[in-house]
Amino acid sequence: MTRVRVVLDYLHPWPNAAGFYVARARGWYEAAGLDVELRTHDYGWGDTLEYLAEGLAEFGVFPPNRLLVRRERGEPLAAIAAVNHQGLEAIQVARSSGITRPRELGGRRIGYAPTPRGRAMVQAAVAADGGDPDSVVTVDTGSIELTPEFLRAGSVDATFGGYWAWDALTRAIPADATLVWPAGDLGVPRYHSYVLGASEQLLLSSPDTVRRFLEATSRGFRTAVSEPEATLRDLEQAIPYVPSWRLERSLELVAPTWTHDGIWGGLRDELLGPYAEWLASYGILRAPSRWSGGFTNEFLPPQSAVVR
Repeated sequence: MTRVRVVLDYLHPWPNAAGFYVARARGWYEAAGLDVELRTHDYGWGDTLEYLAEGLAEFGVFPPNRLLVRRERGEPLAAIAAVNHQGLEAIQVARSSGITRPRELGGRRIGYAPTPRGRAMVQAAVAADGGDPDSVVTVDTGSIELTPEFLRAGSVDATFGGYWAWDALTRAIPADATLVWPAGDLGVPRYHSYVLGASEQLLLSSPDTVRRFLEATSRGFRTAVSEPEATLRDLEQAIPYVPSWRLERSLELVAPTWTHDGIWGGLRDELLGPYAEWLASYGILRAPSRWSGGFTNEFLPPQSAVVR
């Protein structure tokens, strides 16, 4: 058996990782000769890409913008499959604030982690709706989960960065107490929220391991889409500290983002090239035209690969 360590996308597992858990629970990794450990990363130490760069994991799930930045530094890391075909982030607004559209965020307090990309996303959303992006008042919320309860506390009028398929889900306050605007509605180029990747060294030295891992993982995600009830049971075993209703609703929302035209895994030019150019327009990248060097569909199984 080949030991494989996979670092997931968040501080704790959530339904976006369902395909990995399904593949392991059904024995498909084991059948492929892989002993798979699923783990999360320690934000105080580094993100998923840091684990890959340091050789502490074979595979990891991460946002493509972070990979693009590291590639420009010369780090030999690559994406080998798409996990999501939509942006998962959202702006959440307290209805009590009176804000009804993004341009009205000008002069108001919006809570988010003010990374260069975070600032760019907020500014782009306000500008695309005809508002003044420079007048937004930024409140640094760090890595806290930006739930509707955070808005209810009253320290901000809106938040950015929480996921419409996770953070926005609550039963603690009325559903109509907040407005939720997904990233796809905010005037930002469409993008893969998360991709799956590895070090170039692994791709060169162990291509068979990579292909076996992707074949089982593809099967896991496609099964998670087609068998939600059984997948929920697998998630309840893996994430027992989260209420079942939240896992079920999150799975229902996020599962459609895993495939494009019914196919899992294909990295798409139209979700990468324009996004790289957009990141460059905000100074986050220097050479956006070189994005394709860090993304490949070469290792995907034929039934899961998007024809490019």
